[in-house]
Amino acid sequence: MKKFSEFNLPKKLHQSLAAMGFETPTPIQEQTITFALEGKDIVGTAQTGTGKTGAFTIPLVAKLIENPEETVLVLTPTRELAMQVTKVFHQALPKDRSVRTALLIGGDSMEKQLRDLKRNPRVFVGTPGRINDHLKRGSMKISNTRSLVLDETDQMLDMGFDVQIDAIIKKMPEDRQTLMFSATLPKKLENLAGQYLKDPVRVSVGKHSEPAKHVEQRVLNLTHDEKYPELINQLDERQGSIIIFVKTKRDADKLAEKLSKDHHPSHAIHGDLRQNKRERILNNFRKEKYRILVATDVAARGIDIPHIRHVINYDLPQQAENYIHRIGRTARAGEKGHAISFVTVENRGKWYAIERLLDPTKKRQGPKKDRKNFSKRKKPSRKAYGTAPNAAPNTGPRKKKAYGSAPNTAPNTEPRKKKTYG
Repeated sequence: MKKFSEFNLPKKLHQSLAAMGFETPTPIQEQTITFALEGKDIVGTAQTGTGKTGAFTIPLVAKLIENPEETVLVLTPTRELAMQVTKVFHQALPKDRSVRTALLIGGDSMEKQLRDLKRNPRVFVGTPGRINDHLKRGSMKISNTRSLVLDETDQMLDMGFDVQIDAIIKKMPEDRQTLMFSATLPKKLENLAGQYLKDPVRVSVGKHSEPAKHVEQRVLNLTHDEKYPELINQLDERQGSIIIFVKTKRDADKLAEKLSKDHHPSHAIHGDLRQNKRERILNNFRKEKYRILVATDVAARGIDIPHIRHVINYDLPQQAENYIHRIGRTARAGEKGHAISFVTVENRGKWYAIERLLDPTKKRQGPKKDRKNFSKRKKPSRKAYGTAPNAAPNTGPRKKKAYGSAPNTAPNTEPRKKKTYG
């Protein structure tokens, strides 16, 4: 495996990488950087937490240093991921601030973003919605931006950003370099690559549906009423920081409030929170001021906090692919982590979809004996209608009712006379 010192990178970038403690590239970085420096389009897939951000940041910073006219646009599905990408750019860029950045995300101050854009930034990082807002206002121009990154592209497509991505790309030069990264590779992403990339190099590290290494996964089969008591048991037993994933924003708020009342201080994060509050909650969690974060799938990507030891799927994700991203919040940078999922009878189908994603050859089967089994419900006995109370049910053959005969008389068996009209 190469070292970063062996890549043909500018001296200033080598100094930044040394300050960041980067010596040896991860597999996705080693395979991507050379092709990216050659200007080739790339479709890259690797498990969460394997260094995809560095894989595109490093070669793009090299282009920015060597070409003063170069500008870069990075699109991400969530605010948190955009903030994380911007942070990595800040670390890798020269300390003389000759290259400025602009973070353009929804929920953040528009006035602040307009001020940043007036400073002629050469790196634009943001979510598709806010980028489109600036393009429509005329506060941002990308007609000469020849480097585009689509990060976590599968989630952007799942969130319905394909129309906005299309509008953005149409305002960029055709002779651009496009780098597309994701942890999974659905069919829609392949179609998008065929539409916007030119002869892309395919870089894949590990199975695209494989979760991060060093994650111990467990499943508990429970009834709905058993979920919260079991969650308390898990929190009491486990040490270290924990992310609990739920389905909706309201569920996140309710569960965080309930856990706090039960002496497990927690905070919720979801898309309805103002950006400054989301940042404050994440920063306090990062500083370990509390150990439990309750989140919707908005936090399934873009949160890179090394001290997270456990992920609990209190509710299973709506889409199987999000399971991989959820549990990728732990076991970062080679550390060990734990993931536990609560499965009820109602969402057994969702868990089967996850199992099939992880192992397409897996056949559907019931819960294992060493797991907690679903409560066995007794089948209700069939009620015998038409019998007296406490009487034995009528088991004889049902008698056919004879219509058109007097009560308690034998049925009329003579042929029916045909009625004549006229």
